[in-house]
Parts: sequence; C-alpha cells; structure tokens
Amino acid sequence: MGPVRVALLGTGRMGAAIAKRLSAAGHELVLWNRTAERAREVGVGRVAASVEEAVTDAEVVLSILYDAGAVLDVLGRVRPQGQLFVQMSTAGPDTEEKLAEHLEASGSRLLTAPILGSVPAIEQGSALILVGGDSDAFESARPVLEAFGQAEFVGTRRAAAALKLLNNAMLGAVSLAAAELLAAGEREGLDAKTLFRLLTRTVPYLQARSRSYLDRDHTSTLFEVGAIVKDLDLALDAAHAAGAAMPVSGQARELYGLVAGEHGHDEMTAVIELFSR
Repeated sequence: MGPVRVALLGTGRMGAAIAKRLSAAGHELVLWNRTAERAREVGVGRVAASVEEAVTDAEVVLSILYDAGAVLDVLGRVRPQGQLFVQMSTAGPDTEEKLAEHLEASGSRLLTAPILGSVPAIEQGSALILVGGDSDAFESARPVLEAFGQAEFVGTRRAAAALKLLNNAMLGAVSLAAAELLAAGEREGLDAKTLFRLLTRTVPYLQARSRSYLDRDHTSTLFEVGAIVKDLDLALDAAHAAGAAMPVSGQARELYGLVAGEHGHDEMTAVIELFSR
C-alpha cells in the first residue's frame, strides 16, 4: 500500500512522536494543534490553520488530545466527508459513542484506538494500540497505525476504551504501591536501590521510572499526576456504571488527588512525596 493522506490532530509529546514516525514511513501528513507553534516545532508535515482545513483532504484522521472535553470540542467542528477517524485519546467509552453519532451520520467511520505505552515506545514502534470498531475499518487503518506501534483488534469501540482505562488504573495502583513501599523502606533505614531492585523483579515496568523514584526527580514526565487522576476518574465512572466495585482504584485516585495541586504536571511518581510528609 502506498502513502496515505493522514491528518493528525494534537501534537503534544505523544502526537509529536507519532507524527515523526508517520513522516518517516512516507505518509502525507497534515498537522493541527490548538497552539500552532507546537505543531510547527514537530518539524514534519504541513501545519493547518484549522481543524477543518486539516481534515479536508485526509483519508485517515488521527486524534490524540488530552481529555473528553477536548475530543468533543475539536472533532465536533469537523464536517465528516467519508474519512476514517481514529480516536486515540483516553476519553472514556461514552465519549466514543457520542463521537460516533456525529461522525458516522455523514458516512465516515470511527475507530477507537488508545495507546498503551509512552513516547519511547512510540519512537521505537513498539507501543501497543488497542483498536475497537469495524474490522474492515481496522484493516484500512492498519498501515497507518503500524507506522508507530503494534495494532491489535479487540472488538468494539467500548471494549477498546474500557481496556485502556483498566490498564491505566493498574498502572496507577502499581505505581502508588511502589511509592508507598519505597517510603516505608526509607523509614526502616533500608538501602533504596536494593529495595527498588527487588520491586522491579516483581514489576519490571518500574525500571523506566528509576530516577523518579530514587532521586525524587519528577520533572521528566511519562505520565503526569493530573493525567492519572483524569484516567482513574474515567475508570471509576465506567466501572460503577457497570455495577463493579473498585475500592483499590478509588483509594489510588484519592491519594493522587492529594498531590495533584502541587505536582499535577509532574510524573506520577510524585505521589511518593505524600508518604514523606
């Protein structure tokens, strides 16, 4: 398959990494960001002045925005013309269905495709992309998605969105547990590096945040405190609507919320500061 005309809406850290992979794969790329300068700083593709301009000639429209409000605002401005929309933001199952009503009424198709992994995984092409929606639409989008990750079809849009939320709830709970245990070890006078090494034997993913935990440097962000609070809220809402109890996730959300005022834009490992007070 040859180059695809792709519009990418949102050029934050994740969006910028996706854009560079798409450009390197030879796709024809148009970028849009609420702050145009951030789109220009990516250094690839053409920057559109508006959302409407960005999507006009696109075959595939990717969106990676901060939250449900941004998704509905930005894609709500679009006049669908048969494009294939791939919504990658973590916005929750209900947002996906509202979006589908708007886009599919005019003959466009919508896939929900949240990403598991952060910027380094996208840069390496190893991020896992959970895709929900029509299977034929998935096959159409696959060449674009596989430019920056491993695309896995998981069924419905709702399933893809819910799987992402539960994965992030797990991420939040495990990260919180590591913070609590490291702080307890410090009070016991244990060697922090030794304890952290043992924790990473159980949860290898923690290794990517070694500096954040051990040096208490929370400025290099893979997942901000504010973002995990948002995602835990979405996960709790979805689970409670389904009649599921989520006491551990609820406690995690409360504790992250306690540090969000001071550390909202810091790495979520900043929750360790709560245990050091």
